[in-house]
Amino acid sequence: MQVTVPQGATTSVARATDVLLLFTEESDVLGISEIARRLDLSKAVVHRIITTFVDRGVLSPGVGGRGYRLGPASTTLGARALRASSIRVSAQPLLPSLQRATGETSTLSALVGDVRAFIAQVESPSEIKMTVEIGRRFPLHLGSSGRCILAFQPADVIEACLAGDLSVPDDLAIDAAVLREQLQEVRRQGWSSSSGERHQGAASVAAPVFDVDGHSVGAISVCGPTERMNADIRSLHAVHVMATADLVSRAMGWRGGLPD
Repeated sequence: MQVTVPQGATTSVARATDVLLLFTEESDVLGISEIARRLDLSKAVVHRIITTFVDRGVLSPGVGGRGYRLGPASTTLGARALRASSIRVSAQPLLPSLQRATGETSTLSALVGDVRAFIAQVESPSEIKMTVEIGRRFPLHLGSSGRCILAFQPADVIEACLAGDLSVPDDLAIDAAVLREQLQEVRRQGWSSSSGERHQGAASVAAPVFDVDGHSVGAISVCGPTERMNADIRSLHAVHVMATADLVSRAMGWRGGLPD
């Protein structure tokens, strides 16, 4: 028996999902007016969605009743999702070895829709080090991990990204032609690096993770202060990063090597 879902119900679910996903970005606490403005929704619609989420523990009122933040139910769902993530299960045991080999923080990013998010890390023991915010989402054009994932996406996904918003911090933007060349270089060499893109003073090296069908579903990377990770050091770290990413890909069912 085929069940037809009313269009209005689909729209309501989409709106509720968009509201919830806002809380995975940089703001910990959001008010109804801010949510309505960012999603171009009426305050009444946002209020109904927020009320439902609060009733079920997905969201909680902020300190002093100002705004809303993720609630205990969201924490439980997030923890359960991480435990069940096949890419995380495959990569987590390998991140400590990568950290020891490079001395820097090792991370795992996963493709989430049309963005990517950090889902695991093993921090460097160094007093001065870089760390990432687990669960935070980033566009695919920004940073070495994002570009590694984007470079091995289908052509239509790449073209949509190149034609979209290519903004970066400090109100700047990446030129589409430059990004296209960077993606071609990633496909050729199998890894990407960045310096000062997401954070001033931070550098990283990343390599893509593939699933059984050869689709890029995530990235392994190491990140650290730029004074320890100049271009030459990043090239050396790339060997370890690619080896780790290959092991994770094989655990995901990929036969090895870079997809055509």
